Formats: sequence, C-alpha cells, structure tokens
Amino acid sequence: MGRATDRRGVLRIDLDAAANGRTRVKRQDTLAVEEPLEIRVGPAGPGRRRPLAVTMRTPGDDLDLAIGFLLTEGLIRSTDDVHTAQLCAGAETPNTYNVVDVVLAPGVPEPTTDPSRNFYTTSSCGVCGKASIEAIRTRSLFAVRNDPMTVPAEVLAALPDRLRAAQRAFDRTGGLHAAGLFTPDGDLVVLREDVGRHNAVDKVVGWAVRERRLPLAGHLLLVSGRASFELTQKAWMAGVSLLAAVSAPSTLAAELAEEAGMTLVGFLRGRTMNVYAGSQRITN
Repeated sequence: MGRATDRRGVLRIDLDAAANGRTRVKRQDTLAVEEPLEIRVGPAGPGRRRPLAVTMRTPGDDLDLAIGFLLTEGLIRSTDDVHTAQLCAGAETPNTYNVVDVVLAPGVPEPTTDPSRNFYTTSSCGVCGKASIEAIRTRSLFAVRNDPMTVPAEVLAALPDRLRAAQRAFDRTGGLHAAGLFTPDGDLVVLREDVGRHNAVDKVVGWAVRERRLPLAGHLLLVSGRASFELTQKAWMAGVSLLAAVSAPSTLAAELAEEAGMTLVGFLRGRTMNVYAGSQRITN
C-alpha cells in the first residue's frame, strides 16, 4: 500500500558553514507523501459506486479516513450504515490503491451531489468549494452541551508534549499534522497523522466509528495546528465536547463551539492557554 514518507535528493545550503567551504551539500531528505484518495459511495449491487469526494491525503488509515469523512459530513450515522468498505486499486501504474469503495447498508440513502456542494478537498482545506456556510453547518446527532466532563488545566497543558512524542512520521518529515484523542486524565487513546489537518481528524473519527465508540463524550480532541470551523464541526459531529489546539482558532470556530456547547481551547503552549468557549470544563 502507499507509504507515509518518501526519500528525495536535495541540495542543502547552509550559509553558516562557509568557514569550512561546504555551504552546498547534496543529500537525501524525507518528505511526507501527499496523494489523492477517491471515495466512492453507493448501494450494494453490480457496477461501480459513484465518486463522492477526492481528498489530498497521506496514505495510511484510508478506511478510517473515508468512514470518518462520511460521518463528519452527516452522510452516515454509525458503523451500521456501512455494509463494506474496502481499499481498491486505482488507475495508476504502479498501483497506488488510492480508491476507497464504500457500500452502504440497505435503507441508507445514497449521497447526492450537486455543483453547490463540491467535495474536492485539498490538504489545507476540508471545505473548499462548498457554496455557503449553511451548506457545511451539518447538525450533530449528539448533545455535547450535556457532557459533564471536566479536565484539569494541568493535565491539558501536558498534552501537546504527549501528542508530539507520539508523532512518528513527523519526526522523519516535519510536515504532518496530528490529531489525538485523550481521556480527561491525559491518556492518549488514538493518534493519527496526515498532511491535511482535517484528514487527521477524520481518521480519528473513522477509527471511533469502526470501534463503535461514538459518541466520544468524556474525551477531548487535540490538534497540532489551528482550530478552524471545519475541525470544530467534525469534533461536534463525533460527540467531542472539548477541542484543543496548539495554535489559534478562527472566529467561526469559536462561534460554532459556543452554539454547540463545546469547549474550545487555543494557543495551548507550555503552561498557558486561551479558552474561547465552554470554560466550565477547565478546572484548576
């Protein structure tokens, strides 16, 4: 199957090495792989399922990515809505297995697509091409507002280091985002990496769907980048009541967190953090 990293020859330029005359050195560098994944969805029966989405992702955990995407987009509600999901050969030579074929369970409506809801996504944006905010504000089945979970600030402050220590592919490339699901005590439940931050979250959610762990009440989600509207929505769709990010949130993320009754934490660095919504869940 596809690799998460690959090697490439580069020219290394180090201006501080001028004293020894080796400012330009050829060497091998490790890069994060970015390849398209096509998600096909439809009912059982002969013939190909219709393409629903193409996302630029890092290969690995592709079934989780596809299922998580379907859940966070409101197209399925649980693992019972999926009859089968399998990784298939694409048209490339050699085979890259960049297609996931999802067969829906009987009675589950087949997704419809139209020009106003374009599911092509890049590694930097998971909602590109959608016509309006209303088109992407999918309502969650889970009342996260009622989750009584609390997390000590001391525990929360320690989580970025734990997330970073578990990022194996990032150590080799420096180019992957991470999403980690934690307990209120700070135990890491599952971590996923991807060149796209939204894909990393979908991989975590897809894992939870397949493990029948939804809703993810009593858990918090930590992301290695910023907290955008799309990540807040994905967390809400999975029943996560606390989303934390090491970088900044957006205004829409804060507004959606407030609307959903979620806790949103940004700039989680060292022993400081900003709580933008749901501060009652953070204890001293």
